[in-house]
Amino acid sequence: MRQMRGISAESLTQVLAAVDTVKDPGAVAPELFAAVDAIDGTPALRRILTDPSTEAGAKQGLVKNVFGSKLSAAALTVLDAAVAGRWASSRDLTDGLETAGVAAQVAAADAAGDLDALESQLFEIGRLVRSDDELHGVVSDRSVPADAKASLLTTLLSGKVTAPALALAVQAVRARAGSFEKTLSTFGEVAAERRNRLVAEVRVAQALDAAQADRLAAALGTKYGRDVHLNIIVDPSIVGGIAVSVGDEVVDGTMSNRLETARRQLAG
Repeated sequence: MRQMRGISAESLTQVLAAVDTVKDPGAVAPELFAAVDAIDGTPALRRILTDPSTEAGAKQGLVKNVFGSKLSAAALTVLDAAVAGRWASSRDLTDGLETAGVAAQVAAADAAGDLDALESQLFEIGRLVRSDDELHGVVSDRSVPADAKASLLTTLLSGKVTAPALALAVQAVRARAGSFEKTLSTFGEVAAERRNRLVAEVRVAQALDAAQADRLAAALGTKYGRDVHLNIIVDPSIVGGIAVSVGDEVVDGTMSNRLETARRQLAG
């Protein structure tokens, strides 16, 4: 999912507001993802639904004709909000609907008290895929059908992660706007934003205990003015110290980095 600006950002705000009115967001999320697939697969439909010269009522009527027998009333409400908005590009419409589906899964996790688990599990799923060359190869292969990738992840993850985490991992294999790992990371950011939190990736040589993790999260929260969720990676190769990444900002205070810097200085 791309960062939206201007009229697309305004329309996305209205779509997410519609998601907030849904009583059972966990049920609506897969419907929204199915609508994304259908609209992406029919470029002519997407063009009509984003044509600024077509009245919102006419677009909503078309949505009802195409999806009325396939989607719940709650999902149709979100689609109505989407097509009533204006989008800078036709792709922004389906990106916005995918974001709405993610937001619905996040809302379901929050209602179940599983939001912290969701954030951590999305991160761990990404690490699992990166660490297994064969699995990573399959998930990254554009020639492998998305449904086959989804089935593989479902087999691997069922019973090991929460339902929202599994649903978002399955959606991420479609990698509509980047790699699986990038998509999953973006989904994690949507989860963090529900609590107005940032996500920090922390690399340490040895595991942090709860008190150390709390102190680090508090320090980062003070620095950035927002709560921070820590995704901690234990990496013995860094020898000592700590590396923290928040968005595009990286602070590398690891021993391995300092040794490499010293080596380069000595080499001239």
